[in-house]
Amino acid sequence: MKNKSKIFKTVLSALFLALCYVLPFITGQIPEIGAMLCPMHIPVIICGFICGWPWGLLVGFLAPLFRSLTLGMPPLFPTAICMALELATYGLASGITHKILPKKKPYIYCSLLISMIIGRAVWGVAMFTLMAVNGDTFGFSAFLAGAVTNAIPGIILQIVLVPPIVMILENTKIITGRLK
Repeated sequence: MKNKSKIFKTVLSALFLALCYVLPFITGQIPEIGAMLCPMHIPVIICGFICGWPWGLLVGFLAPLFRSLTLGMPPLFPTAICMALELATYGLASGITHKILPKKKPYIYCSLLISMIIGRAVWGVAMFTLMAVNGDTFGFSAFLAGAVTNAIPGIILQIVLVPPIVMILENTKIITGRLK
């Protein structure tokens, strides 16, 4: 039974990775809007919730690097590398917090918010570090613009979409029966 669960999580994680690859095509026709909606974040966060932190971490780390290496978007340095660390953190944090917090609906929102805050902090530290290595600066105002101000539509979209999707998936017998 445990082997079937692992296979199912692998298949779901591959689906979430595919969504990370495809969703930016939908929003990316207008790059400014695509960047604001953060389309790769949603599948990674949901993967952490549904499949657990190891899978969320892996999908989050691979998604931006895979897109960068195959499509050239996002640019590998520093964007895709920083995004890989950020999204890996989302998958890790959503999986861990969802596992340890009570299994009640409000805690899905708590897990999401904790994941979003930690992920954005990791992105900021990564950008600061990689920009410094490159001889550039990345100040607090650049962090606020990139992690908060420019991402407000994506933050709202995540808060509106992720918890209901997680609740629906967790109530689906196909998902819950195979993940146990």
